Amino acid sequence: MMRSTVQKSLAVLTAGVVALSAAACGGGNGAAGAAGDGAASAWALTGGSETVFRASFDRWNEAHPDAKLTSEWFANDAFKEKIRTAVGSGNSPTLVFSWAGGTLADYVDNDAVADISDAVAPLLQNIIPSVAANGQIDGKTYAIPNNQSQPAILYYNQDLFDQVGVPVPTTYDELLTAVAKLSDAGIIPIALAGQSKWPELMYIQYLTDRIGGTEVFQSILDGEPDAWSDPAVAEALTKIQELVDAGAFGDSFGSVAADAGADTALVHTGKAAMVLQGSWVYPDFLNNAPDFVTSGTLGFANFPAVTTGTGDPANIVGNPANFWSVSASASVAEQKTATDFLKAETYSDEAIDEFLAVGAVPPVLGLEDKIAAADSPEYLSFVYSMVTDAPHFQLSWDQALPSDQAQQLLDNLSQIFLKQITPETFVDNMNATLG
Repeated sequence: MMRSTVQKSLAVLTAGVVALSAAACGGGNGAAGAAGDGAASAWALTGGSETVFRASFDRWNEAHPDAKLTSEWFANDAFKEKIRTAVGSGNSPTLVFSWAGGTLADYVDNDAVADISDAVAPLLQNIIPSVAANGQIDGKTYAIPNNQSQPAILYYNQDLFDQVGVPVPTTYDELLTAVAKLSDAGIIPIALAGQSKWPELMYIQYLTDRIGGTEVFQSILDGEPDAWSDPAVAEALTKIQELVDAGAFGDSFGSVAADAGADTALVHTGKAAMVLQGSWVYPDFLNNAPDFVTSGTLGFANFPAVTTGTGDPANIVGNPANFWSVSASASVAEQKTATDFLKAETYSDEAIDEFLAVGAVPPVLGLEDKIAAADSPEYLSFVYSMVTDAPHFQLSWDQALPSDQAQQLLDNLSQIFLKQITPETFVDNMNATLG
């Protein structure tokens, strides 16, 4: 889908950056390597879906020695810069990893990715249509989902809530009460990876939606003049600074990085009570603190409602999934290897089982029985229901917006959290990016 939202739509063990195999090490320049005439390449993120992707690459390479896929792996923030440069210079890998949204629209506008509609049509029949739609522009498919749906979830340490005697918040007012009690007890109420900037988006997105509904950001997305001046935006920003003033994020959130998993570590080590993060962090909890998960100490909930707002509290934000596109600059043989791989391995039975085994829920139709038989049925069912029952699933704003506007958003929002600018200045700065 174009720079639009998702209606009725509806992570894994970090393996480290090691070579897939001697024949499957990427060359660093996006080239496909020398495994055969049909050799192709892929770049993807460490952590998250890494182990599932590695297993699928392994299966493919074993079965197709003359059409191997090489791979390179990057931390989230480093990847975004590298892939932007590579695609812009025509040196991208054959398989291009993205969040769809505005980034995909830019790729399509610049003829950087191929139309793969015919090649992947059978695969799309098994994917939740509203998620698959994020990879479609003007009726053509340029990207397909490749991993799990990723709503932003409020994870919490139940022991810390029991310790201070407050319930897990279901409304914004209850959140303020919990923040005060936790802070008084010397506990960081909410872990926040402010150094990475993008985790802060979840707060403005949820609060704006809870206060003003889905139409507020849709107007921004449509580029309507002064769309950032909607009162819901200013109120959301005011509430963010209210949380900062209340000590919700502690004193050092600006130095906490998401790529290192420092925010989730604060929760499972008992230093912070909550973290608002995407579902991709659940495998980090499972890998780094298995007893914390299996004991039931890790809890999960939707973002609190704003009782005075007009937005539906069942709405969610995050990423419907990540996506694979195929580079338009790749050779015909490389493109065929890439699309054949997508048809064979994306959401294969093996891949679905591997996703579920590590607590990730792919956007595939009819998963109820598999979820019930998985190792973490309560969590997996929560995520699957959260996504399938949501009246509205908003793509992360930094991915929905064009890249130049997205960077301005990240920078200005960081200044809001650091109390360096006022909501009024934020609104003026962001209105200047429209049109």
